[in-house]
Amino acid sequence: MLLKKIDIPKWITTLLMGVFSFLFLLPLLWMLSAAAKYEKDVMVFPIQWIPTQWNLISNFHEVWLSSVPFTLFYYNSLKLALTITFATLLFSSMAAFAFTKLQFRGRKTAFGILLSLMIIPSESTLVPRYLLLKWLHLYNTHAGLMLMGMFSTIYFTFLLRQFMVSIHSEYLEAAKIDGAGYVRMYVQIILPLSKPILATVAIIKFIWVWNDYQNPLIFLISKQLYPIPLGLQLFKNEFADNYAVLMMASVAAILPLLIIFIILQKQVIKGIALGGVKG
Repeated sequence: MLLKKIDIPKWITTLLMGVFSFLFLLPLLWMLSAAAKYEKDVMVFPIQWIPTQWNLISNFHEVWLSSVPFTLFYYNSLKLALTITFATLLFSSMAAFAFTKLQFRGRKTAFGILLSLMIIPSESTLVPRYLLLKWLHLYNTHAGLMLMGMFSTIYFTFLLRQFMVSIHSEYLEAAKIDGAGYVRMYVQIILPLSKPILATVAIIKFIWVWNDYQNPLIFLISKQLYPIPLGLQLFKNEFADNYAVLMMASVAAILPLLIIFIILQKQVIKGIALGGVKG
């Protein structure tokens, strides 16, 4: 009777997923361990997962107070990621609202043209974007990166549009009867009901911008404007023989991503679940 109650395939699947998850986490665990060690202990074999001698404070000091301005890189990345993510949420949600709930001539054609632009690789537009930023005098500025990032929203417009299709139009009809305009319907009805998918978009976009290496490399020259990915490259050049400091810098670099995911994970899981049921 007990064996009948136990779902053996489910237990086996869960066990295998747990093993694979642990294997995927091993590099992260090694990075955390190395960040707290002396340089001489980083490459010791067998691996000392728990350091016998701790050098956490010194490595932390090297990262944040060394000649390489890691604090400035951090500020630059936060500035770019937060600004572009907020703008993406705003513009994508407004476009998705228009494509799903507003009736206007050529709506389907416009949406089809928008989707067709997704097939254009971003690498093929590097030269036009470079010329445009030079013409606008925004080359080597954060404003130029923000301008490109906040309007690169086709994928997220599609994602939000697919979610908003499932929101019943009866809510909007009732709001119209009460005298609500489109702005009020968007702010008070659509956005609250779209929190799960908005959280998903926020996490994806924030990670994309935070980890972006190509655009800052091409469109920024001044080191004072570098975000974290380029800053880590400078760290690599400065501390090429000190893996403990490099691992501490890497831990600091991924910390905001972990915090963002922990804060929004419930909404993300809810959005995925709703998408799976309604899709």
